[in-house]
Amino acid sequence: MPKAYWINTVRSVRDTDRLRAYAELAGPAIAAFDGRFLARGMPAAVYEAAADERTVVIEFPAVERAVACYESADYQAALEALGDGAVRDIRIVEGLA
Repeated sequence: MPKAYWINTVRSVRDTDRLRAYAELAGPAIAAFDGRFLARGMPAAVYEAAADERTVVIEFPAVERAVACYESADYQAALEALGDGAVRDIRIVEGLA
């Protein structure tokens, strides 16, 4: 079964306190679904139409685990804490077998 990658870009931060509250809740929620942070931070380089945005890449054992994490009560609580504190783009991509 191929792994899955949760790719998150932060387009803008409106409230750093809300973003911090989200991170405190999201980390344990992601770990509970076997998510492993592979990269997070500002890009070392950007090309083509890419924006210079904070990016997070999280590896999960399977797409189903990543989706279940996002839909879980604990992760939804993290999203509630974030509210409109940041504008983000999240996608879950299946890895190559």
